[in-house]
Amino acid sequence: MNDSHEEGSPSVRVPLSLPLEFERHYICNQEAYHQYALAHLKTPQAAEEAVHRAFLETLRLWDRIEGKNHQQQTWAIVRRVVISQALMGAQARLINSDNRVHQALAKLPPKQFDAIVLRYWMKKDTKDIAWYMGIVPSTVDHHCRKGRERLIQALSRHVQKKTEKPNRKNRNKRRGS
Repeated sequence: MNDSHEEGSPSVRVPLSLPLEFERHYICNQEAYHQYALAHLKTPQAAEEAVHRAFLETLRLWDRIEGKNHQQQTWAIVRRVVISQALMGAQARLINSDNRVHQALAKLPPKQFDAIVLRYWMKKDTKDIAWYMGIVPSTVDHHCRKGRERLIQALSRHVQKKTEKPNRKNRNKRRGS
């Protein structure tokens, strides 16, 4: 038997057998999670992608969270995935900004970017940021400190370039010499 379509792509195989409790959990909660994601991510496609990623992560962890409250555990995963996706989208949009602070912020490494945005723009406390990012509070403080240092350096270089006096050769060109 040939296992591929005429175009050469693999045929659709029998779907994975999912735990019945997981299927029930997905069917009962998917719409609410989608609405939450849509409120934060603004497009149906982005919301669908986030909820899909969250449920794949939930499925991967299903055996570990089986004895615990599935609803609470999945909600935590959905929130982390949605926040992560929103932050990545924000970072991509900031790189094209005319604002130097936004440009510098967008160039930060991902963990520094996330920590700075969560703390200073979203006004989250260190404990919440640690939970969102899956790290300890002291690491949040480290990422914020390093992120601020990089921002200061980037903005200082920009200010320094703006305030540098043109050299003699450039001054003569402007005078028409």
